Amino acid sequence: MSFELPPEQTGAAAWYGPEIAKRDDWMMPLGAPEVAEIEAATRALVARDADIAVLKPRDFPLPTLGARLRARIDDEVLNGRGFLLLRGLPVERWSMREAATAFFGLGAHLGSARSQNGKGHVLGHVQDLGMDVNDPNVRIYQTHERQTYHTDSCDIVGLLCLKTAKSGGLSALVSSTTIFNEMRRRRPDLLKLLFQPIATDRRGEVPEGQKPFFEIPVFNWHQGYLTAIYQRQYIDSAQRFPEAPRHTPELVEALDMFDSLANDPALNTFMEFKPGDVQLVHNHTMLHDRTGFEDWPEPERRRHLLRLWLAAERARPLPEIFAQRYGTVTIGDRGGIIVRGTRLQAPLQAV
Repeated sequence: MSFELPPEQTGAAAWYGPEIAKRDDWMMPLGAPEVAEIEAATRALVARDADIAVLKPRDFPLPTLGARLRARIDDEVLNGRGFLLLRGLPVERWSMREAATAFFGLGAHLGSARSQNGKGHVLGHVQDLGMDVNDPNVRIYQTHERQTYHTDSCDIVGLLCLKTAKSGGLSALVSSTTIFNEMRRRRPDLLKLLFQPIATDRRGEVPEGQKPFFEIPVFNWHQGYLTAIYQRQYIDSAQRFPEAPRHTPELVEALDMFDSLANDPALNTFMEFKPGDVQLVHNHTMLHDRTGFEDWPEPERRRHLLRLWLAAERARPLPEIFAQRYGTVTIGDRGGIIVRGTRLQAPLQAV
């Protein structure tokens, strides 16, 4: 039975990179009244030593900012270009507990926080821990190496910048919708291969009853939505498992073309984080990356970001095959990594 490709995609999600960096409509500066709302909610929770991992919107009241932020997330992140940058959180005067509480509280208004690893960390720390990128059980964000374009296991990825590197560490974004359109125009024969299930390594974090890899197509067409899921290094490392389907030369060519387009400077865009920036990215229409970096020698100055994986209540439907990775496809309650013994927690340092 022949497979018919979805139509070429239009709309804000099919954007082209360098031009978007010249605009500022994707930025949301926070004014003094909005910062005051965030700090008031944060102080109340820190004063009673609240458990960050269980915070709900009612625990973090944002009388005016909450509705405005949710509207922009719906319009611009979930249904538009796919990302938004908040600027102006005063992280330089916050303790780690205050920064973590503020970030998690903001995220609670946008979705349910998901576990980012087998330890149950619903608050992640993106730092170079000196680990070996070639270790099949190490995830690349734990190193200083370039990550390459990828997606995560959630609807929205959030990053709060606390400290920047000595050099490098730029954030990079590219539209997976744009990559689809370009492949459709140039090599539809290769694009069709990316609608077939492909093994992707779980990197040692295996849910009960599951294989050490999941098998989901790179591109998925479901109820009128084009959704992507991708991490090339983990696709390649899944070949270490004898039971994983073998890559054909044609599939490798398709993956190489996908990577070439993602890295095309005519299609992607870069941004430099500043301390206090919050980047929010739609995981289903965007791929994100980070350039390699050189860090400061002093531990207290080293690059440090906090991360959230969020399941949004107004997210798109996903095909059932995503349950292999997301646990379920139930909107508002999907995504993350749960293995035997996982306990949800929000650590205040990388562990």
